[in-house]
Amino acid sequence: PLCHPLPLDRVHIDIRLEDNVAVIECECRVTHKTGVEMEALTGASVAALTIYDMVKAVSHRVRIEGTFLLSKTGGKRDV
Repeated sequence: PLCHPLPLDRVHIDIRLEDNVAVIECECRVTHKTGVEMEALTGASVAALTIYDMVKAVSHRVRIEGTFLLSKTGGKRDV
């Protein structure tokens, strides 16, 4: 996100509640020779920080955990 500018074609953030847990998925797409997994991870992380900021007035016991890459296609290799 900070090392080189990319013209993103699509960014979609999905936030859903499962029991008492907010599950965040961020999908980024680009027509370029590089992957955008860092942009997707950054988007999901910023969404989690935003949720924390909104609910901290109710409880400071909120935890952000488990940020990981679900899948990646394109760029140098698929994951």
